[in-house]
Amino acid sequence: MGKKRKAPAAASTTEQDDTGEAAPSRKRTLLTTVQDSSQPQPQHEYQQNGQPHFRNKEKVLVLSSRRITYRYRHLMMDIVGLLPHSKRDVKVQSKDNKAATLNELADLKGCTSCLFFECRKKKDLYLWMSKCPAGPSVKFLVKAVHTMAELKLTGNHLKGSRPLLTFSSTFDTHPHFQLLKEMLKQIFCTPKDQRKTKPFFDHVFAFSVADNHVWFRNYQINVPHQDTDKLAKGALEKMTLIEVGPRFCLHPIKMFTGSFGGQLIYENPFYVSPNVVRSQEKRAKAGKYVKKVKAKQRRKSHVTMNQIEPDELAGVWNE
Repeated sequence: MGKKRKAPAAASTTEQDDTGEAAPSRKRTLLTTVQDSSQPQPQHEYQQNGQPHFRNKEKVLVLSSRRITYRYRHLMMDIVGLLPHSKRDVKVQSKDNKAATLNELADLKGCTSCLFFECRKKKDLYLWMSKCPAGPSVKFLVKAVHTMAELKLTGNHLKGSRPLLTFSSTFDTHPHFQLLKEMLKQIFCTPKDQRKTKPFFDHVFAFSVADNHVWFRNYQINVPHQDTDKLAKGALEKMTLIEVGPRFCLHPIKMFTGSFGGQLIYENPFYVSPNVVRSQEKRAKAGKYVKKVKAKQRRKSHVTMNQIEPDELAGVWNE
């Protein structure tokens, strides 16, 4: 029977050279290398041509004050549906340190802008538009409110799609309108890579100025039906706009350097408070009532002073 062969001895980790000194091991070792700063670094997704690429991370916080009416709440929900990059929060007490509370809520939600609907006396609606937390901010009086449920227009567009913003030429005439235009761009323009948005445009936000008021309209871009995916050149001219809603009008009151306050930048000289308008209407109605009372008193005095003489034949037929 043959003997079993012994297994060869394992190779030692060190070997000796001719001088008798130990030579370094030939085993593969995992070395950590430090990258040289002089070598070109790989470009990341947020870099283009070696320069940092801007990414719009705009988020808008939309909330209201307590005791808001149902029509104004429906308007707020319509605006939330038009802004896929918006976030909602609970109602806030409008009188108790409003600026600090809203700025803290925007910071907790990670929002850079805020739309605060403040309702007073269950009649008047004020809109605060602010860039948090540094400012600036604008206070509006909202007029001519028409929600989408009230209008029932024929237009319709996909929820979450990005809008095209159009502004009238009046926004470039005055500095306060230029500031307002920039704020409207940043708040109502939906970011490109936002996770809730769709990658195409199918509606238009129209902002126009008339009588020192900012009018808002929302239109659907109606494209004529084509058999192919590509649109012909003549089809672009046949595109029409169909109104979707909602409608509202913004009357600027004041502009501030900070968020929900600070140094006053602009104050509208044509603004009249709704309380003043209602008091004037009551005075006009009170004047009409006073005139009626005075007319009745004059009639009574005239009748007493000019009494008719009794007729001799008045009681003939009663006998």
